[in-house]
Parts: sequence; C-alpha cells; structure tokens
Amino acid sequence: MSTTHTTGTGPLTGVRVVELAGIGPGPFAAMVLADLGADVVRVDRPGGAGLGIDPARDLTNRNKRSVLVDLKAEDGPATVLDLVARADVLIEGYRPGVAERLGVGPEACLARNPRLVYGRMTGWGQDGPLAPTAGHDVGYIAITGALGMIGPDPDGPPTIPANLVGDYAGGSLYLVIGVLAALQHARTHGEGQVVDAAIVDGTAHLTTMIHGMLAAGGWQDRRGVNLLDGGCPFYGVYETSDGGHMAVGALEERFYAEFVRLLGVGEAAAARHDLARWPELRKAVADAFRGRTREEWTAVFDGSDACVAPVLSLREAPAHPHLAARGTFTERDGIAQPAPAPRFSATPGTLRTGPALPGAHTAEVARDWAVPGLASPTQTLETEA
Repeated sequence: MSTTHTTGTGPLTGVRVVELAGIGPGPFAAMVLADLGADVVRVDRPGGAGLGIDPARDLTNRNKRSVLVDLKAEDGPATVLDLVARADVLIEGYRPGVAERLGVGPEACLARNPRLVYGRMTGWGQDGPLAPTAGHDVGYIAITGALGMIGPDPDGPPTIPANLVGDYAGGSLYLVIGVLAALQHARTHGEGQVVDAAIVDGTAHLTTMIHGMLAAGGWQDRRGVNLLDGGCPFYGVYETSDGGHMAVGALEERFYAEFVRLLGVGEAAAARHDLARWPELRKAVADAFRGRTREEWTAVFDGSDACVAPVLSLREAPAHPHLAARGTFTERDGIAQPAPAPRFSATPGTLRTGPALPGAHTAEVARDWAVPGLASPTQTLETEA
C-alpha cells in the first residue's frame, strides 16, 4: 500500500469553493474537487452535522479547510457572503428554500458575486411534488427504475447497492460535472448560474443505455433475467468451497472460451447459445466453483482473459496486487482510503491533508481569503472552547 504523499496540486489549483456543511453526496462532491486541487473551505455549524462520526475519520472532509459559522447568528449570513464574494463555487445540500431562509440562497450569493457557480445537491430536486419532503438514497433510486433492475432473483426483492448508485453516482458525480461545466461557462462568459443536481435526475441518466436496450428489445423490464443483471450464467457471482465468491464477466466468445477451459466445464460450454440450457450451464459453473477455495480459483484465473475476479471485502481490496501496484488506495494517519481519481499526467490530484476538523482553519482562511470578520470572537468561540 502506498504511503507516499506529494506536495503537488491538481488541475483545479486556484479554484475556490465554499461548502456549506451537510452530509452524504454534497461533502463527497466537495472532496472530489478538493482532491483535484481546489481550495475547499467547509463552513461547519457549531455543534457539528449530527452524524455521530469522529471528524478525524470522516474521509469526505480530507484536503479541505474548515471554518465555524453560525448561519442563524446575526452576522452569520454576512460572513458567508464575504466568503462567497471571493469564491468561484458554492455547494449546499439543504432542502429547497432553506438556504434562502438563511440568507445565503442563489439570489443573495449571485448578487454578491455574479460569476459564482451555485451548486445545489438534493435528492428530489428543487421543484416537483416531492421536492419539499425528506428522502434517502434507496427511495431516490427506487422511483427511477434503477433499484428495480438490480438483483439476481426475478421473484425476490431488489438488491440494495449500498448508497453508491444514488447518493454518489447519481448525486455527487453529477454535481461535480455540473459545477465544472458551469465554471467553464463562467470563466468564458463572466456569468454565474445555479446547478440543480438532483439524485433522481442523475440516477435516471445513468440508466440511459439500459433504456436503449429496452427499446431495442434487448432487455426485459424485470430483474434477474438479462445479460447484465445476474440472469446470464456467465455474468454473475459464484460461491467457492470456503464461502468466498468469484465474479464472472465472460461475455464475449473468446473470453468465454478461456473461462470454460480454465474452469473445467468444457462439456457444458455449448449451452451458452441455448437459453433453455442456461440453468444447466449455471449448475455446472456453480458446481465447479464450489470445488476450490477463492484463493485457489484466483490463482487459476490470474493473468488470463477469462474475465474472472475474486470478490474482496473493503479491508481486503487495498492489498490486491493490481490495486497495490497502481496505488489505487493510499494511507494517511493510519487510515486506508481510496487515492484521488481520476489521474492526470501533468497536474495529478494529491492527498495533501487528512479530514478537516470543524473550525480548525478559521483564522487561516480569514487571512488567506481576506475575510477579517471570519475571525471575530463570535465566529471562533466554538473553536477555542
């Protein structure tokens, strides 16, 4: 595992971001920008976000700086607007209307800084009948059709993919895309704007290819019966003799041929082309995998084009030889974590600092951003206590 830390900065060096503290996809989006070199200042509220996570281990706050501002205090909104005046981007994840009531909504911020990119992260979006209601990832992906198509059993419930599909793929990454596109527009035309990044929109957008396959007749509108959802016996997950699992993705003919050869089920190989024989093929594959351990099968398929990989746990993943060789994971302050991604040849992103502790950089940001009011006694009280 790599433990090397460089002092270089990424392609977003010079970009200033104000993040109004929240939970989930907003902080992760701000972390991505910070990993790529942006100067992200997280505006934390006195008392914290209420997640119950040790701030020193909240990795989504790495590479950031934190200041404490009470937006409900008399001078709170003005302090944030002073930061906004010097920023390129603002990110917030409140319910619709909350930022406006706090005095830091788009109208107030763009009036102070017309070039500002105002990024809004929500589940349902800024409008629509569900916009004012509470929600979580599982509900967002449920109504888009994404959850309903995940899972190997057509007669069983869908499989919940943690909160990766909604919060982070459909939410955080679409917010990052939107913010960067709007930043390009602002720098070209001098015009800021609001980016409405809704998890329901992003998640629906992720299903574009599947909708195309559905329209073309290449996808059935139910789970566990299609090529990519566990319905195919040569695209799925199988248990090994020690209770581990191997992931198989041998879709193409030449990869499939390598797969059945190494697995030792050549006699059942022809069943690939006969849907009626897929249960027979699935049983042959499952029986074969149960004959050896995960480690043994990993060795069998190592270096081949059979498209087979061991299913690793979060703690096991950093030690995988390929990921270790690439430095896909790194370590800082004793915490293993994914390294910044993607990679750049000239301006690589770096892991510069660990998680920003609430209010730890108030005086520093007040100096660097030339916001003297930020370091007033009312703003730093919580830090000094």
